[in-house]
Amino acid sequence: MKRFIPNLLMAAVSFASLEAMAATDLVLLNGKIFTADRANPKVQALAVQDGKVQQVGSDAQIKALITPNTKVVNLGGKALMPGLIDTHSHAIFGGLEMVSANMEDEVVDVDELEKRLRGWRDDGKAKHGDVLSVAGMSSAYWSQAEALGKKFNNGEWAKVPVVFTGSDHHTAWANNVMLERAGIDAALLKNLPDAEKGTIGQLADGSPNGFVVDAGWDRVATKMPVPTAADMLTAAQSALRYNNSLGITAWMDPAANAAPGEPVYALKPTEKTVGVLPAYKALAESGGMSAHVAALLVANPKSVPADLDVLEKVRQQFQGVPNLTLPGIKIFADGVIEYPAQSAAMIDPYSNSHKQGELLIDPQHFGELVSAIDQRGWLVHIHAIGDRAVREALNGIAQARKDRQSGVTHSVTHLQMVNPKEFARFKPLNVIASMQLLWASADDYTTDMIKPYVSAAAFRYQYPAHSLLKQGATIAGASDWPVSSPNPFNAMAQAMTRTGPMGVLNADERLDRETMFYAYTLNAARTIGLEKQIGSLSPGKQADFIVLDRDVFSVDDKALHDTQVLQTWFAGREIYTATR
Repeated sequence: MKRFIPNLLMAAVSFASLEAMAATDLVLLNGKIFTADRANPKVQALAVQDGKVQQVGSDAQIKALITPNTKVVNLGGKALMPGLIDTHSHAIFGGLEMVSANMEDEVVDVDELEKRLRGWRDDGKAKHGDVLSVAGMSSAYWSQAEALGKKFNNGEWAKVPVVFTGSDHHTAWANNVMLERAGIDAALLKNLPDAEKGTIGQLADGSPNGFVVDAGWDRVATKMPVPTAADMLTAAQSALRYNNSLGITAWMDPAANAAPGEPVYALKPTEKTVGVLPAYKALAESGGMSAHVAALLVANPKSVPADLDVLEKVRQQFQGVPNLTLPGIKIFADGVIEYPAQSAAMIDPYSNSHKQGELLIDPQHFGELVSAIDQRGWLVHIHAIGDRAVREALNGIAQARKDRQSGVTHSVTHLQMVNPKEFARFKPLNVIASMQLLWASADDYTTDMIKPYVSAAAFRYQYPAHSLLKQGATIAGASDWPVSSPNPFNAMAQAMTRTGPMGVLNADERLDRETMFYAYTLNAARTIGLEKQIGSLSPGKQADFIVLDRDVFSVDDKALHDTQVLQTWFAGREIYTATR
């Protein structure tokens, strides 16, 4: 009996402790809540306990969980959604560009461009070491390579390295001083490997005209000044604040082992190739990591399975960092499609060059690589813009599925041109379509720089989101920031309208609102390998959610585009509040 009484007492204390632990921390009532849980997608109220979703339901159901210590928020009818997830964002690169000279895709004449460069030189925004660099250049400039040369190879620029970087991050223009530093001259052009021919623009006399794409751009990028660790941490902090203000609480960084100045398209990683991962680690250690980051490691497109051992050594260096996961590998299957780059791999040749672009992977052996990645339980995320690149990417994944049914979800990103024969392959292969549908606009990129050079059949299926969805593909939202804005509501509205300054880009490929809501929540969580932790407001998942300034379920498309985030919550903690 003497032993029994203390045991009873201990049980009573334990029971009381469990009851205290189970107390509801936060309740949000009277809202229009989209949970992204298909079993219970629309509710009124939400309860949070210990940073996780405790329960969702009606006001009456959730009010029953309120205790004296519960914080109660009356949403006043406002809309609430899960935190949004971007499945393709180079966030730290975006953070660096936020404080640098940037044309933001605006096209001006060369004299005005010189005026702006002069201003950015004087205020320091274009200065990176001794190089003057401007980001966000429209591809429309690359057809003016000779005009750029006449302006920026002479006068006050004759001895100053100048680089204009394309907003697509695949293309650039460099003046003669910078080309010389990169070892690019007529002699090099004569002896370029076949794989690099066309990646450096030429003048009639055989000398370079300054335009570079993909591997050519890598040659210039490796000679650019490298940001310091402090610069990288500041960029990470800026990127995080900006994403949180847009309602983004998670993203996939598809090239986390690449750093500014390192070759990306022909990267040959070693265990010391850690890219921006130290910046994410520093951000987490500072206590400011209010987002889940799924960091992918770029593998060389011609890698063999044994090369994955090196990437595993990189992964091991960054295990245990809060809110940072390293779930898999990114591979470039091709380049970009716009004239004059035309490095995207196409089934039908470009009409002007009669070439098919550049397939970076080896279709004979790519399946072996993908299968080896899959066998390790890693996901693979493949950059594929041209229809041939998409086909070969799917062929590689098909090999992995033939070898085993691992259950790992792989993805193909961009998907600008997709042959109709591929539409029905995504679902049975469990491949997610990670799409930047902000780009699905009739504008100079999709029309003037593409339409004259590709077949009518290929052009018809540009960003074929609805065709993919109709055949059962899962669509996930992505931005490719800083290539374009990371604002998810801009992309959602664009996917629904496909309207641009030059009309509508194939109205048949429009998507509905609900599809886009899932694209940036549950589907995106699957894409980055975190669907068990985030992506919906289901009991047990982390309480990441956003409160919005309008009823996003009923407003018109333009109003949806202009949606503002009032609050962002991460693990049940308010991390962003809009200033009023």
